[in-house]
Amino acid sequence: MAPAMTETQTHSTRCGMVAVLGAPNAGKSTLVNALVGQKVAITSAKAQTTRARMLGIALHEVDGAPTQMILVDTPGIFAPRRRLDRAMVSAAWEGAEAADAVLLMVDPIKQRRHELEPLLETLSQRPERKILVLNKVDRAKKEPLLALAQELGGKVDFAEIFFISALTGEGVPELKDHLARMMPVAEWMYPEDQVSDASERLLAAEITREQLYQQLHEELPYDSAVRPERYEVRADGSVEIHQQIVVARDTQRAIVLGKGGSKIKAIGEAARTELAEVLGVKVHLFLHVKVLENWAEDKELFEEIGLDWVR
Repeated sequence: MAPAMTETQTHSTRCGMVAVLGAPNAGKSTLVNALVGQKVAITSAKAQTTRARMLGIALHEVDGAPTQMILVDTPGIFAPRRRLDRAMVSAAWEGAEAADAVLLMVDPIKQRRHELEPLLETLSQRPERKILVLNKVDRAKKEPLLALAQELGGKVDFAEIFFISALTGEGVPELKDHLARMMPVAEWMYPEDQVSDASERLLAAEITREQLYQQLHEELPYDSAVRPERYEVRADGSVEIHQQIVVARDTQRAIVLGKGGSKIKAIGEAARTELAEVLGVKVHLFLHVKVLENWAEDKELFEEIGLDWVR
C-alpha cells in the first residue's frame, strides 16, 4: 500500500510495526484496544479467540514527532492441534517477523507456563527489540510480580519491562510513549482516519462471534465460526449485514438457536447494538445457523474468516 501523507505530517513522522505476543488470554486484545483508543480486536474471556490477524493502528505524538504504530494483534500462540490452531499460530509468528518491536504480554496470575515457556525459548533467539509487559497489576501481588519479571528477564533479553493493567489503563500511557520512540523515522503507511485495516465485514463477524462466546461460553465449545455473507450500505446510510454461524453438530445448532429462537435473537440484538456503536450507523443484522461437520478443514471458510490456510 502506498504511503499516505496528511497535512499534519512533517519529515519527522515515525511509523513502524509492533507485534503483540502472548499465551491465550494474557490480555493482548484489551491492550491493543487501549492503545488504539477504540475496539478493534475481539476480547472474549474464552482463550484463543483472536483468530484473524487484526491490525490496530495507534496514533501518538512523542518528542514532537507524530507517530503511527501498526499493532499486529497476533493470535495467542499455543501448541497447534488442528488446522485451525495451526493457522492461528502461523499468523502470530508471521506478524512478529516484520516488526520493529515485539511485545510479550504475560498474565502474572494465570501465567500458563506450558504455553509461555516455548514462547520465551523462541523469542530468546529472535533479533527484534523485545519488551516484556506484565498485565493485571491491579490484581497481582507486588512481590511475586517482581520475582516473575526478574525470572523472565533472565531468559530473554528484554529491552524494557512494563507493569500495566490493560483493563484500567494503568501504565499504558508510559508504554505507548516508549513504543512510539522505538518506531523508525518514516512516512505513515495509513491515512489518519483508517485506524483498523481489518475490513468492516470481518470486524462485524468478530463482534457477533464475541457475543456468541459471551452468551454461550459454557455450552458452546470453541468449534464455531461466524462467516460474513453480505455487507451492504443501504440508500439511507444504514448497513445491512448477513452472517452465518457455523457449528459442527446439530446439538450445537439447537444451543445457538435456543428455545423458540430466543438465544440467537439475544445474540443478534447484542451484536447489532455494538455494531451500530462501532460503525456509527443504524445496523440491520440477519443471522442464521448452519451445521458443517468438518468446517475446520474447509479452506474457503478459513479465507472468509480472515485466516491463511496452513497445511
